[in-house]
Amino acid sequence: MKVARFHAPGDIRVEDAPEPSPGPGEVKIRVRNCSTCGTDVKIFKHGHHHIRPPRVMGHEIAGEIAEVGEGVAGWAAGDRVQVIAAIPCGGCEECLRGRMTVCPNQESMGYHYDGGFAEYTIVPAKVLAVDGLNRIPDGVGFAEASVAEPLACVLNGQELARVGDGDDVVILGAGPIGCLHVRLARSRGAGRVFLADLNPDRLAMAAERVRPDAVISGRDADVVDEVLKLTGGRGADVVITAAASGAAQQQALQMAARQGRISFFGGLPKDDPIIALDSNLVHYRELTIVGANGSSPLHNARALDLIATGAVPVSDLITHRIPLAEVLEGIDIVSRGTAIKVTVEP
Repeated sequence: MKVARFHAPGDIRVEDAPEPSPGPGEVKIRVRNCSTCGTDVKIFKHGHHHIRPPRVMGHEIAGEIAEVGEGVAGWAAGDRVQVIAAIPCGGCEECLRGRMTVCPNQESMGYHYDGGFAEYTIVPAKVLAVDGLNRIPDGVGFAEASVAEPLACVLNGQELARVGDGDDVVILGAGPIGCLHVRLARSRGAGRVFLADLNPDRLAMAAERVRPDAVISGRDADVVDEVLKLTGGRGADVVITAAASGAAQQQALQMAARQGRISFFGGLPKDDPIIALDSNLVHYRELTIVGANGSSPLHNARALDLIATGAVPVSDLITHRIPLAEVLEGIDIVSRGTAIKVTVEP
């Protein structure tokens, strides 16, 4: 079969590999869609400390079961499935307390295990042990199902930031994650949703699809000033930094309303993670700052349901569908910010 393997920074190769067979407790799936994200770009450029090459990349996986291993019950060949990316251990103190997103023993598809940029992949027994293999609902295509993983991360972030009825919400970053944040915020009852980005072309492309109440071009205006104007000087109830930007995190504090909630959704580069934070803004305005780290198996199941019910449409966010042989072009498209969602169809 064909796979896309990471060998070193700047070195991803589409090459031949033996077709795998499932071991006890494992499931083999025929990958139908594996979507790309900004993390794939980071891995391509810089590698990742959890990846020991060569490793088949891809962690937003949907397909159909081709074969089940010994001892697997409840699944059969032909079942349409979506696979979690982040795999909690299920047995540590955090997992037992229901905090699977911060499991210290977490492993990941495409990092610790071969991922979905392949014609076939093996779902490890650890995934099944934490209910991380999800049945795709009727009416949901494989490409849409592959978007359930990033939507699950967005769902985790908005739950932590308590996005709810009547909130004014600002999303900083108009990539695929920003678009999903806009749509999920609406489904959670947000009053108004504003979308900002430094890239005017990407902002326009995103706005055409997700229709925020206002767009703010960071290249043409001061984002903080514009948010204050849009909210009558009050600021936003929730600010979500859907970009790997320290400047965006600092701006988020300045545009948050009293008792506002700020989600540092996008992580910063490992070599530049420190920002200047005005702690008096946090103190006097009673602000809440939360992180958001991936998703749990339950978030993935709920994300599929949001897609299936139409509460969060995703099909129109998939702007590019490419074959596995063109995966490097897909990663380049994501890197240049000229797409919303790029999905690979092995």
